[in-house]
Amino acid sequence: MARPVWAGNLSFELVNLPVGLYTATDSHTIHFHQLQRGTSDRIRNRRVNERTGDEVELSDIVKGYDAGGEYVLVEPKELDEIAPGRSQTLEIAGFVDLDEVEPIFFDKTYYLGPRGKGYEKVYSLLEQALAKTGRAGIATFVMRQHEYLVAVKAEDGLLTLHTLHWADEIRNPKDEINGLPGKTRGTAKEVRMAEQLIEALAMKWDPEQFHDTFQEKVAALIEAKKAGETVEKAEPAAEPTGAVDLMEALRASVERARSPKSTGGKASSATARKAAPKKPPAKKRVRSAPKENLSGLSKADLYKKAAAAHVSGRSHMTRDDLVKALSAA
Repeated sequence: MARPVWAGNLSFELVNLPVGLYTATDSHTIHFHQLQRGTSDRIRNRRVNERTGDEVELSDIVKGYDAGGEYVLVEPKELDEIAPGRSQTLEIAGFVDLDEVEPIFFDKTYYLGPRGKGYEKVYSLLEQALAKTGRAGIATFVMRQHEYLVAVKAEDGLLTLHTLHWADEIRNPKDEINGLPGKTRGTAKEVRMAEQLIEALAMKWDPEQFHDTFQEKVAALIEAKKAGETVEKAEPAAEPTGAVDLMEALRASVERARSPKSTGGKASSATARKAAPKKPPAKKRVRSAPKENLSGLSKADLYKKAAAAHVSGRSHMTRDDLVKALSAA
């Protein structure tokens, strides 16, 4: 069993629940050592006194705040001594509707578990109440010399803790991003087409469908280099879609998303009817009109008929007919 990364009391009003905080996620990133090029010599980072060049032990290092011309020295234990609740209390200030907390505030997730026997009922009671009300407890606590704003919520029969960003840590996008669209909006037709594309690509959330393909490629690269082989390079990024090509790109995307080949299965009957290419209309058999009797007409009348036939698109007077009639006139 994993050891808690923090232990203390979850407190709301007069109720105190001893809990342990456990890491909820893991990283599958492939880690590399640093080597000097052309050798197998490891490169290591050392804590070095910049004046003497001598390596310094971790126990001999203190924190220093640059106050302008001099440092204010702070011992690690002094930070622990001023921590609210001596870093042992996770005090809930109140309960909020989860929908009110924007996703940008969420940072990292931990599991909360009861610590010690006899507290399972209190733990379960809080989990059930949070699940039924759809609310989260907002609290603060100190861990590893940092104070955190957190949300405690119920998930699948247990309590989870989500660290939140402080309000002043959220950057204003207008100050960070150049070229935001502002009042620029798509046309009604473009919006409808974009909505159709979103609906065509609608799916149920299943995280098991996704995996880190880049890490797989890194592992394949390592194996290939071990075997003295090469690997195929990735395709270059697609060209950006300009405003001129937007509608055509949307239309083609909708058709592609609706096709069974792109979805990996059969399209629905309504979708299939829309996506199926239309059959070209059957060619109609055109009956040729009976040929006119041109004999006995004057050249002037023949020219008039030829002109009228050309304008109206009548197909029964051929060039040969006209030549023969004019020759006989």
